[in-house]
This record gives sequence, C-alpha cells and structure tokens, in this order.
Amino acid sequence: MDSNKREILKKVYLVYFVMVAVGLAVLGKAAYIQIVEGEKWREKAKKETIRYDKIEANRGNILASDGSLLAASVPVFELRIDAGNTHYKDDFFYENVDSLAWHLSNHFKDRSRQEYKQLLVKGRKSNNRYLLLKRNVTYDDLKKVRKFPIFRLGKYKGGIIAEAKNRRELPFKWLAFRTIGWDKEGEINDIGLEGAYSSILEGEKGQRLVQLIGKGVWRPLNDENEIEPRDGHDIVTTIDINVQDVAEDALMRQLIANEADHGSVILMEVATGNILAIANLGKNSQGEYEEKYNYAIGESSEPGSTFKLASLIAALDDGLLSLNDTVDTQGGAVKFANRIMRDSHHGGYGRISVRRAFELSSNVGISKVIHKAYKDKPQQFIDKLYAMRLNQPLELEIAGEGNPSIKNTSHKYWSKVSLPWMSIGYEVAITPLQTLAFYNAIANNGVMVKPRFVKEIRLAGETIEIKEPVVLSPSIVKNPETIAQARSILEGVVEHGTATNLKNPIYKIAGKTGTAQIAQNNAGYNKSNYKASFVGYFPADSPKYSMIVVINNPRKGLYYGGSIAGPVFREVADKVYATRLDPETDKTDSIPAAFPLLASGKGNELELLMKEINIVLPAGYQSEWITYSGQDSSPMVIPREPAEDKIPDVTGMGARDAVFLLESAGIKVKINGKGKVKRQSLPPGSRITAGSQCVIELG
Repeated sequence: MDSNKREILKKVYLVYFVMVAVGLAVLGKAAYIQIVEGEKWREKAKKETIRYDKIEANRGNILASDGSLLAASVPVFELRIDAGNTHYKDDFFYENVDSLAWHLSNHFKDRSRQEYKQLLVKGRKSNNRYLLLKRNVTYDDLKKVRKFPIFRLGKYKGGIIAEAKNRRELPFKWLAFRTIGWDKEGEINDIGLEGAYSSILEGEKGQRLVQLIGKGVWRPLNDENEIEPRDGHDIVTTIDINVQDVAEDALMRQLIANEADHGSVILMEVATGNILAIANLGKNSQGEYEEKYNYAIGESSEPGSTFKLASLIAALDDGLLSLNDTVDTQGGAVKFANRIMRDSHHGGYGRISVRRAFELSSNVGISKVIHKAYKDKPQQFIDKLYAMRLNQPLELEIAGEGNPSIKNTSHKYWSKVSLPWMSIGYEVAITPLQTLAFYNAIANNGVMVKPRFVKEIRLAGETIEIKEPVVLSPSIVKNPETIAQARSILEGVVEHGTATNLKNPIYKIAGKTGTAQIAQNNAGYNKSNYKASFVGYFPADSPKYSMIVVINNPRKGLYYGGSIAGPVFREVADKVYATRLDPETDKTDSIPAAFPLLASGKGNELELLMKEINIVLPAGYQSEWITYSGQDSSPMVIPREPAEDKIPDVTGMGARDAVFLLESAGIKVKINGKGKVKRQSLPPGSRITAGSQCVIELG
C-alpha cells in the first residue's frame, strides 16, 4: 500500500515540476519578448496597423478662352459615424437611433428607416469607429445632416465624420466633351486635354496617418494632415464657348436632317493655330447623336476633292502647268490603264481651263493635268506632297491623332492608276484636322502652324506660362506666287464654282468642296456611301479664320459638299464674323501688373507664388485663406477664413479659389469675365440661404 502511495506521489510531483517548469519558461519567454525584443515587435505592430495614405489634391480647372469653366472639381463628402463613440452611453444611443435612422431615410431616400437602424445598431455592437453611411453627399446635405439626432452633439460627441472628396463636373455637359476628355484613375485610355495635361492638372498629393480599426477599414489618426496636398494648375484653352455652341448646334441639325452617320467641325485661327471650336457628333446605340469619338483628330480617311488643291499646288510650284492651260474633259470620262475616271456631271464640261476644272471640281480635268505633268516622274509628285508636310502627323498634345497615309512609288500597292487617283484624293488618307492645317497654311501665306488647344497655364488665378504658337513649316511652297494662285482659285470655287451657295455681300469666303465615296473595306466603293466636306477660310481678302466641316454618309439623297457641309460652314462663319470681326467691338486684353499690390487665395499657395517673384509674406498668419496687401510701405496679411453659414469674401481671388470657396459653402456660382474677382453679387458675411447663386465678376 505504501509503495503504491509513493509511486502516485512521484508522478504527481513530476507533473507538478513539469508544469512549473513550463510556466517559468512561458514567463521567461514573455519577459524576453517584452524587454529584449519589445521594441522590435512594437514597431512591427505599429507598421501593420498604422500607415500613410495619399490625399488627392484639388485637380485644376479646364477653362474656356474667356475663363468659363469647362471642367472643374467640386467637393462631395463621404458620410460616416463613429458608432463606437464613448462620449455617450448605450442608453442614449438606443433612445435616439430610431429618430436618426428616420431622418437619414427621409432625407436620402436610398434605404428604409429599418435598414438604416439595422446598420447603425450593428455598427454600435461591433464597435465600428468608421461606419460608412452614404457616399457623394453634397455640402447642402451635410449641413442638414449635422442637425439630425445624435449628430447634433457635434463632431466629437456626436461621432459624425465627413470626408471631403472631389468629383469632376462639366458645367457645359457634352460641349466639346471628347476634346476636354477624361483622366480615370487606374485606366490607360485617358483622352483629350484631361489626359494630355494630367500631370499639370493633378497637383501634388498630400499624406495623412491612418490606423487600421478592423476588417480592412482605416481611419485617420489625427485631425490634421501630415502633408497638405498642393492643388493642380488650371489650363486655359483656346475654345470659344459661344462659337463651340453654334458649331455643335449647326452640325447636329444637319446630321439629323440628312440622317448621316457622323460629322465634325473645326474652327481655327489662321495666324496662331488656336482651335476656337471642335465639334464631333456620331450616332450611339440608341440612334442619338453624341460626342462618342473625336473624328476631327482621329479619323484618317480618303479626303476626296479637297485634296485636289494639294495636287494643283504641287504642279504650279514645280512650274509644270498654268491655271490658264486648258484640258479636255472628254464627255466626263477618261480611262487610265484598266480603270475609268468619271466626273459627277454627266457629259463632262468640254474643254475648260485648269482654273475652271478646279472651280467645278472636275475629276477628269484635274487627274488629266496631273497625270500629264508627272506620268514620267510620279515620285516627284509624291516628294512635293511630302514637302508640304501632308505625310506627317501634327504632333498634337491630345492623344489619338490618326496617321496620314501617302504612299510613294516603291510601295507594294503602287499601280498605274495610283497617280491620277491620288490627284483627286483617293488612295491617300488624312484626318479633317490635318486637311484644315494645310488649308490654314494657304490662308497664312504658306506658313503652317500647329493646331493649338491650350494657350495658358495658371496657378491661383495667375498666369505662369503662355503657350506660344508653333510653326511646323515656315513655307509649304518654294515660290510665293504659288500661294497667291491657290488663294485665287479657292475664291473662285465660292464665287462661281461648286460652293456659290456660300456667297454673301458682307464678307468673302474661299474654300473647296469635297465629295468622296467611302470605301467599304474589301468590297470597294459603292454609290450609296459618301463623305461630304467643305474646307476654307474667311474673310478671303484678309484671312483670320479657317474651318472644315465633314459629314459622313448622309442618307437623304444629297451628298455633295457644297449642299451638305456648306450650310454648316456658313452658319458658324456668320457667327464668328458678327462677334469677332466687327471693328466697333474690337478689344485688346489688358496687361496685368507685374507686381502684385493685392492678392487673395490659399495661404500656402500665395506663399509659394510670392517666393517666385522674390516677395516674402509676413510670418505668423494662421488662416488657411488670406489676402496679401502690398499697397503701402508696410505689407500685411489679412485672414480670410470663411465663417460657417456666411457668404465668404472672394474679392481679389482667382476664379478657381473663388468657385471652390463658394461651392464648398453650398452656393451656385456664375462667372463673368476673366482675371481676379472684382465684385460678387452676394455681400460677404451675409447669411447663406438655400439655392443661393452668386455672380462673380472678374477683371
């Protein structure tokens, strides 16, 4: 019996000592981790639960030539709640959660009261300190939400969290939509000016410290950002909103009237290359017209008769023909190798001058004189086209430019009929904008300028860079008299040729009609698919503006360029002449002072701006928004922090800052003029009322 007892005691003691040893080992290891390795593990835990998040800067605005907003970022908010808030007890929460859920449901109308209540209660039980309630909340919404039960206790006691985001808005909606474009984060198909100037518009990102609070949800650790973002620059385009509107409206009506597939209009300033209007409309899947593709820039196709000008210029400049030479149109048909060239006018025009052949757009006449001039040296004709830069892209900032295609005599598809067919605009491909740049060079005395979409870059309302015109070719011809001859035949087209419907007693138009059959892939050409165009400039005697109109595949019987594209050209030209060429209203822009006597805006931006011109702001200002006054011997900084529910004072600010402040306060904004804010229609400091609109005048 005693031996059994001793055996049992031995086993008990053994287990006891093993347990003590294990316990001591655990305690020792814990002490080792805490004391020796503690710093390492604490740092690792901190890295895994705390991180820096990037804060998007306010994206710069895209402005029309007069300062009107074409694209702007407006503030919206994510509404969240600290459902695990310890500033009130559970009893208070459950007494008020029904009322809060009812207010949220009644205001946003996106969930039922019961759904909001379930969401809030679940967040409270799980101690969710960052519960998402609603995205894309406007400032007006936020002001009302702050007065709801629980939230009315304030930011900290009520647990309301409102995180500002930026949403891109287009005030003029679809106007020049494809040219303005977009820059979508994470996507590679950025287009238009948004894509081309993204690095300038996006500014510099800031940083804030955030903490993981569970289930992949991160919450800001501090009220202030560790690194504040720096807003992007604004770009001022060359687009004239009024002319753009007329161009799109005229194009839309003509497309609808003729049941056409798509079309484009481009208006350019002759001397500078400024694009004042660029409209692109095509049918969507519902059969409605919208800006679905930038045909003006991207659609490279056979131009047809508008290319005849390049052919004649080549021969004129080489001295191989005269406009007074005559050509027999042979009853309207002539055979080259195994193909027959035909005129649109049945029976032809008999024997006519080269000038008249161009005015009447005779395919037979033009192809015969070019074939005669270059049949033994076709590469010389191609080289001449290359010298006019017709085989090169325009190197636009905007992505998606179609490549021109003008083959040479060594190309595998060069044939015995290539020369005559190329002379009238077939077996070549060129975009509408490339065609316009060529005609613009004729209007510009032979100087080819690059089409320009942006004329200025601004920061905080101040111009920091002016985009100068770029010359692509100082002269597209070797003999100046060639340009004079080209201009005379372009005037003849309108005076007594295929575009007499554009004649008017007020100002002269010069240009060329184009009617091209559209190739149907491998099926060749047919007599039901056409492209109608008109390209030219005005006033013809002193060209200021050039324009091209292209309408593809009209289905109502008419398909000639003068009848389809001509009326659109005339409507836009009339608008431009009435608003831009009236000598009584000719104005020049005022030149801003080089030294800022008064400047308003964000303090950090003004400080950077002033450093660039060697001005140091007085130290110690605390306000985010300030006015710098340097109008006397003692410059000073005046705080401009806007009071809640009061109209902010935006006088002296640039358009972007003024719009941001006013719209952040829930006020709709209308802008007149350009420059800095001279006056505002709503008095600063007065109470904000629902639906307020403030007109700000710039100067």
